[in-house]
Amino acid sequence: MTDLDYTLTSPLSKLAENDAALLGLTIIWHPDTQRVGEQFIVSNPDGQVEVSRFLPLFRHPAKEGLPLGYGGISREPVRISLDHDQGIIISPPASRMVVEVNGTEISSTIALGREQIEAGVILGLGRAVILCLHWMRCLPKHNPAPGFIGVGSAAIVARDQIRQVAGTDMPVLLLGETGTGKEIAARAIHGFSKRADASLVTVNMAALNESLAAADLFGAVKGAYTGAQTARKGLFAEAEGASLFLDEIGNTPASIQPMLLRVLETGDYRPLGAQQDHKSSARLIAATDQDLYSEGFNQALLRRLESFVIHLPPLRKRREDIGVLLLHLLNTSSIPSPIGEQLPAALVSEMANYDWPGNIRQLAHVLKRALLSLQLGEVPPLSSLVKTSHKPSSVIPEPANLITDSKQPVPAQPRKKLAELSDDDVVRAMENNDWYIQGAAQELGISRPSMYKLLDSHKQIRRAEQIPAEEIRQTLEASAGDVEACAATLKTPSEALRRYLKVVGV
Repeated sequence: MTDLDYTLTSPLSKLAENDAALLGLTIIWHPDTQRVGEQFIVSNPDGQVEVSRFLPLFRHPAKEGLPLGYGGISREPVRISLDHDQGIIISPPASRMVVEVNGTEISSTIALGREQIEAGVILGLGRAVILCLHWMRCLPKHNPAPGFIGVGSAAIVARDQIRQVAGTDMPVLLLGETGTGKEIAARAIHGFSKRADASLVTVNMAALNESLAAADLFGAVKGAYTGAQTARKGLFAEAEGASLFLDEIGNTPASIQPMLLRVLETGDYRPLGAQQDHKSSARLIAATDQDLYSEGFNQALLRRLESFVIHLPPLRKRREDIGVLLLHLLNTSSIPSPIGEQLPAALVSEMANYDWPGNIRQLAHVLKRALLSLQLGEVPPLSSLVKTSHKPSSVIPEPANLITDSKQPVPAQPRKKLAELSDDDVVRAMENNDWYIQGAAQELGISRPSMYKLLDSHKQIRRAEQIPAEEIRQTLEASAGDVEACAATLKTPSEALRRYLKVVGV
């Protein structure tokens, strides 16, 4: 059972699920990168389209359509047609142009089922242009949300939901795997809201010390506990008139969950040691990658949090967005692209066919490694850039299996006992995942809270706030502003370092 089986969500997503899907073709990569993200929607009744150098016309929303145009694309068309079972038939042209489906070259007609289209079919033309064939459950639309990138229907609907709920004060629950952009969605909700002039206050619930969590959230009066030399302002007070983002809500200490429920029900909370309640005007946004129905989570609290639920799909279910995500990451990367060059189409094809268990976050890390290799004049295969524990699944089927195979998610690692893990195992996992805690926890097969325990007791790994600010400045400068590289040198988790950089003003 998953959250999706139970929780309520916006009617927008239900409409999208129920509407008849249209076949969409999205440009994932093109020698002219301005063409990336353009789309053609097959709307003719017979569901047929011919893809050549001159037709069809691909377009960004509200812009003029253009053919693929590239000289390496044959004038003779690749023919794509829907069959009676809502699968597709792909026929290569009578030309020498190389046609690839999910990374495998084809020379004769093949058939793919509806489920394979649901997973996204990657069509390579002339080893230069890469398209994604996928279902569109809404028409292309320009509805930008800061940082939330995508041209497929899943991204469009999610942005509509963000805009829809932003104008209210309803609690929002963001559900999705790690790396799917839950914090970006939370920031977009806050940014579109009437509270946007105030800062979004964020807290990682998994990182709270259980004995001090109540004080962290709700504050404390002087002398409320040992060491409380002065009154302490909690995060709810800090978020007055603003939004409070509770990340990793599934890891909230059990003793805190009834307190959160009370705030949601009445707006009241009481700082530790205080004689009277305080009133909160903070708007709550929560996020988790856990199944809250099977983790012993307070169900009454869940019912309050799920006033409005937004499901953020994994990257393997929105493959059509990989091209525009790559362009966005290239434009925001601290590592410059090689002058006069772009990503090799063969590498982009591998990326489009990979299942990305770490989702967009993993895509960003792999892209950085690729750029470093390209700077050295190397064209790396994807297998050399992804971690060994994150092997691609059967996304590149053998020719004989093209009709029946479909992309499957990478299975999760089996859970391990902490006693089975050595200090070297912990360091190695952190290094393999750019010092991101969630990725390391997944590699080791342990929960995120267990990973925090290992980090706290590790002799080599340092807490960001215990590292001298000058050492951080020097290391960050030596790393050319790359926070992950800086974290690796300092041996401290990337997330904590990124937050601490804001605190010390680096």
